[in-house]
Amino acid sequence: MSRIASVLIPMPLPEAFDYAEPEGMGLEPGDQVSVPLGPRLIRGVVVQLREALGGNRPLKPVAERLAEPPLPPGTVEFVQWAARYAVDAPGQPLAIALRGARAPKPRPVRMVAATGVLPARPTPARSRVLEAAAIAMPPADLARAAGVSSGVVKGLVDEGVLAVREVTADPAFAPPDLGRAGAELNPSQAAAAEGLSAMVAPGGFAVALLDGVTGSGKTEVYLEAAAAALARDPGAQVLILLPEIALTQAVIARVARRFGAEPGEWHSDVAPPGRRRVWEAVAAGSCRIVVGARSALFLPFRKLSLIVVDEEHDGSFKQEDGFIYQARDLAVARGKIEDALVVLASATPSLESLRNAETGRYRWLRLAARHGTARLPDIELVDLRQTPPEAGRWLSPPLVQAMGETWARGEQSLLFLNRRGYAPLVLCKACGERMTAPDTDSWLVEHRYTGRLVCHLTGFSMPKPAACPHCGAKESLVSIGPGVERVEEEARALFPEARIAVFSSDTVFDAREARRLVETMAAGEIDILVATQAAAKGHNFPKLTLVGVVDADLGLRGGDLRAAERTYQLLAQATGRAGRKDRPGRALLQTYAPEHAVMQALKAQDRDAFVAAEMAERELAGLPPFGRLAAVIGSGPDAAQLDAFMQGMAAAAPNTPGVEVYGPADAPLGLVRGRRRKRFLVRADRGVDLSAYMAAWRARVRPPGQIRVAIDIDPYSFL
Repeated sequence: MSRIASVLIPMPLPEAFDYAEPEGMGLEPGDQVSVPLGPRLIRGVVVQLREALGGNRPLKPVAERLAEPPLPPGTVEFVQWAARYAVDAPGQPLAIALRGARAPKPRPVRMVAATGVLPARPTPARSRVLEAAAIAMPPADLARAAGVSSGVVKGLVDEGVLAVREVTADPAFAPPDLGRAGAELNPSQAAAAEGLSAMVAPGGFAVALLDGVTGSGKTEVYLEAAAAALARDPGAQVLILLPEIALTQAVIARVARRFGAEPGEWHSDVAPPGRRRVWEAVAAGSCRIVVGARSALFLPFRKLSLIVVDEEHDGSFKQEDGFIYQARDLAVARGKIEDALVVLASATPSLESLRNAETGRYRWLRLAARHGTARLPDIELVDLRQTPPEAGRWLSPPLVQAMGETWARGEQSLLFLNRRGYAPLVLCKACGERMTAPDTDSWLVEHRYTGRLVCHLTGFSMPKPAACPHCGAKESLVSIGPGVERVEEEARALFPEARIAVFSSDTVFDAREARRLVETMAAGEIDILVATQAAAKGHNFPKLTLVGVVDADLGLRGGDLRAAERTYQLLAQATGRAGRKDRPGRALLQTYAPEHAVMQALKAQDRDAFVAAEMAERELAGLPPFGRLAAVIGSGPDAAQLDAFMQGMAAAAPNTPGVEVYGPADAPLGLVRGRRRKRFLVRADRGVDLSAYMAAWRARVRPPGQIRVAIDIDPYSFL
């Protein structure tokens, strides 16, 4: 009797589809298959097989079992769990899990090598080619190695002296050398490393919070845990998740030094053939260490034994588009599914992780001091009400003076500003018109480097017009507020002989360029670095002794419930770049609110007091980590239709104890790409299964064709 294969398809479909298994195909759960869907064949993954017990509905047969690595059971279970948790179609996370499998394979490379046949007419040039051709290499490389023209190589190929063959450039990942000695650890690091190794030894699921001040050497500690996990089981695999592509290069270099082998690299800047290579090696178990961004969590690990989430507090672990998820939380879930140890590392842990550590759900390992002789920087608050910058400038006199003193000593300064571009707002001084993107409420940001106005939300850009598009006044558009380009311009005017560079996503386009800039800064070849978040975390610059935060108040504005927490984390990370070696560091925070609790906590370097106060406020309001949140975002082209649908959705909300529904309300960004937006916010007690509640609510409504509904469990953005 034939079997029925439930096949999950990487599309936003609500469930797996049933197909008949052809006689003798021998399918197994996890197999990649080709199945008919409408008029075409599409890739899918078998998630279940069951015996056909009769029935009156004919099933289409599976067309083909693909010659691709199957998804391991843990990956299949994780994909389905993630979809249920996020209240989304299971095909959405499956599409992420199959991204590497669907990438093109590396193109074959033409290689030439000597055949043993001697040339009919020997010449010195031909002799040099034959000497170099002892090792197969591409024709152009052979010509360069022999110091001849490509015509000489071609002539030898035509004569049969050299043979051409095509090979696939797909080198295997070298195994980690577990005999290499690790870094020398101080007593605090050694105790933490021993604690993690003891958690690795018995195997099984556990979570540890590695809580260490900036510069305390957390990376060396978790690399020792990785060594213990790899040594315990010859098939064990390790995943290190990072929030920023810019950080991957530095961590990859440290992993390579520790284990004598390059890890697999996984993020959006890796070329598709490179992603295919990593995906297949992970599935085969031959790539034992992966360093990557949040989507690396969906790779098909055969035996995942350790997951490290570095900078676990970072908001970049939250995926806001498409399949919406928080990688830190999903890492803990995958660790439980795989029976793996999960290490959450941070100098400024999230309140959720701290609460879990306080209550004993996570083991809490603390590093209270910096490595070696380095100590934490002194932090000063610059009250801009008392010492404002000069007219038209953004750097206050105390900060300018500190920069001059730092430069005179041959040390480095970092000017931190969490804004890209030249100015975040462009206004018409004649009519007050604010420049926004078409069909979007987002402001246009001026970029002087390109002479364009850019929307950082939608990617729209346009040349800066000579006249106001609204009133026609010429030369009336003025730039309001500072961005990194404007701060760089001011720094160059103040210190014309200093070597100045900008580090932001607008100036550093890929991982290779990020690595080059970080290495240049670390080598002391930059005097003043103007940077956004890309340089505010994880980097180690030995000669950096001054950090100036241009607008410390920026993150405290708006209605984000995590505003204080995120501001504290970001500024603590930014100021922590100073004084990481044997030179003392200092940080100056420019603020109009020095009395704010966040600023006072930063000045006193009293994280515990800030956390206690913030926890107390959250507990009173029943907000995370003492409660749970979800958001519903409805969007559509017609405002009246959207409003009517959202009102109907409000009426359909299940009446459940411990759940409060607020809204619908207009979203702060009420128009994006021509679509109107409205939001609900749902607050639930910790004991409520919020995902199940949201799934039940969603099942009660059927959006009209032009209305889209997105559910965000544990929202980080309230726009």
